[in-house]
Amino acid sequence: MKNFYFKNAGTAKLIILSLILTVLFTGCERIKAAYSKKNKTELTREVPVFAVNTIPAAKGQIQDYIMLTGDIVAGSTVDVYSEAAGKIFQLHVSVGSRVSRGDPVATVDPSRPGMTFKHSVAAAPISGTVVALPAQVGMTISQAVPLARIAGGGALEIKLNVAERFISKMALNLPCEITLDAWPGDTFRGSINEISPTVDMASRTMEVRVNVNNPGSKLKQGMFAKARIITEQKNNIVKIPVSAAITRFGEQYVFVTAKDPENPDITIVNKRNIVPGIVIDGIMEVQSGLMADEEIVIRGQTLLDEGSRVNVIERIAPLGAN
Repeated sequence: MKNFYFKNAGTAKLIILSLILTVLFTGCERIKAAYSKKNKTELTREVPVFAVNTIPAAKGQIQDYIMLTGDIVAGSTVDVYSEAAGKIFQLHVSVGSRVSRGDPVATVDPSRPGMTFKHSVAAAPISGTVVALPAQVGMTISQAVPLARIAGGGALEIKLNVAERFISKMALNLPCEITLDAWPGDTFRGSINEISPTVDMASRTMEVRVNVNNPGSKLKQGMFAKARIITEQKNNIVKIPVSAAITRFGEQYVFVTAKDPENPDITIVNKRNIVPGIVIDGIMEVQSGLMADEEIVIRGQTLLDEGSRVNVIERIAPLGAN
């Protein structure tokens, strides 16, 4: 009986040990399967793809400029003075009158109480158009008071006042583009032909005169004009929208699209450091680091990194050549 007990006890122990090993083996297999499944999931997980908009880098021209406003004036004006002091007896012209040199402008009576003198006639010193007539009949004037102002037949000019901080950029013959509210959509051309040698101490501005072409005689003296003075012009440079460039940690770069070398059907981006030049109206000159016609990311680039996969949603037309 005792031997049977021990025999059955040994069998029971063997059965229990087998069960324990079976449970352990099954658990290990499950853990191994779960681990393998996890690794497989991680390996097959899709790489993130970023939606972006792109634009080709353009080659063309960029201009730096200063925008000023001023009045259109006659190229040459001359004031008319009387040779004698006295009362204005008669005016022979009005504003807008066309006169020739030597034509009478005003008659002045230099008589005094108890004394009668011959009338003095003030004549036009040049041929042109009367643009101002401060004199009025009955006024008492002296030889230092102008009776009228005559504009010669020369070209029209625009009188501009340049702020002191821009004086260093001014130079004779700089090209200008002129626009007027009176002629919307039209652009007139001109250039700087006169620079004042002094600066007004009150306004801290310097007077600059711009001659302007007047095709069709559309421009009139006294009109208000906007002048865009081109202070710097660069041709055949690479230019991009300034919004495409990213500045971080002291460097400036853009992302250029390329094909994945392992899968040509996948588009990736490469980080490209650039050296910027002048920036005008949201357009940046790229001095080095980028070639014309390379496609760069203009929208959606903030989350990108070297080698990121992208999906180009929209390709924007390149900047104009001018």
